[in-house]
Amino acid sequence: MRRTWKCPPAALLALALPALAATAGCKSAPANDPVLKLSAEESLAAGKELLAREKHARARPYFEHAFEAEPNSVTGRTALLLVADTYYLEGNTSNFVQAEAKYRDYLNRFPTSEQAAYVQFQIANSLAKRMEKPDRDQSTTRKAVEAYQDLLRLYPTSEYAAQAREQMEVVRANLAEHEFVVGRFYLRYGRPVGAVERFRFLLDTYPEYPERDKVMYHLGLAYRESDQQNASRETFERLKNEFPDSPYNDRVPEATQKASR
Repeated sequence: MRRTWKCPPAALLALALPALAATAGCKSAPANDPVLKLSAEESLAAGKELLAREKHARARPYFEHAFEAEPNSVTGRTALLLVADTYYLEGNTSNFVQAEAKYRDYLNRFPTSEQAAYVQFQIANSLAKRMEKPDRDQSTTRKAVEAYQDLLRLYPTSEYAAQAREQMEVVRANLAEHEFVVGRFYLRYGRPVGAVERFRFLLDTYPEYPERDKVMYHLGLAYRESDQQNASRETFERLKNEFPDSPYNDRVPEATQKASR
């Protein structure tokens, strides 16, 4: 989420920016750190100027100092949120983890903030950015769905609701594909009953999944492999009726003979 920051006065920048060399990359500032000589407002302004130049890591110490100097002021609240934003904007998995933690910290401290909807949206985004490919563990992906759902439940009229729905569709598609990958693995390696469960769960849970014809075809195979011949025929018939133009219909005759894939 990009934001536009107002640049601080030139005199303030002349004071603040020389401190960058001493602070960049440090987890804790020494007692003589020039940043510590700035007021919360000055430190916040200097950090915003760096953030506007996309110097995310270099801006972070200024925001951290502004928050530590005045944790309960408007300046401090703004600074804490911007610490989270710098992690999110900098990207990569470890930074998204840090971003989520900082957003949660903000929401725990200031649950009634007017920024609460944005923060919840960013918590969900920080999780979604870390979701694994469909053939990997999906625990983080499921947490992302829950976070988007929390946003829609708590802030249904917020300006982020529409984006949350769009993002949740992407995340749910990844979960649906995971179910297909697992089901196909079960079918391929002699566990057709498990494959049936996965494919049926996919069709029931993710009606928006764009390749339902693919799932039905493999479900028909799984039924066939598990000696559920009537269910197999019914599934292939459903495939033809619901998706008459699907290329999988041309492969259905192959399923009339017991497959061994």
